[in-house]
Amino acid sequence: MNRKSIIFKKNLARKRRIKSIKKKIFGTSERPRLVVFRSLKNISAQIIDDNANKTLVSLSTISKDIKIDKSKKKTKQSFEIGLKLGELALKKGITQVCFDRSGYLYHGRVKALADGTRKAGIKF
Repeated sequence: MNRKSIIFKKNLARKRRIKSIKKKIFGTSERPRLVVFRSLKNISAQIIDDNANKTLVSLSTISKDIKIDKSKKKTKQSFEIGLKLGELALKKGITQVCFDRSGYLYHGRVKALADGTRKAGIKF
């Protein structure tokens, strides 16, 4: 197998996982959806109300609103993003969310972001 076919299979598997997750998770105004996007260098998260099709809070490692120390490891950066996202959500009055991992496996940076959000006081 060549490299392109391996990447293609990984992407297909992730798309299949996304479909199965989206069937079960839907964000409402009482309990919006916390969506994670992970790239090779950065991570971003949004809290979305699917009824109103609105993004309530969003944050990323490349946001200009906050300063993230790029010398730290990516899991530590993800934890900090989770903490700051949780603080912003609490300011907006959001206390509960449903977690949408977007087909990524729940470990590493995705888990660190979720742990940081929980530590800030948001319930899943």
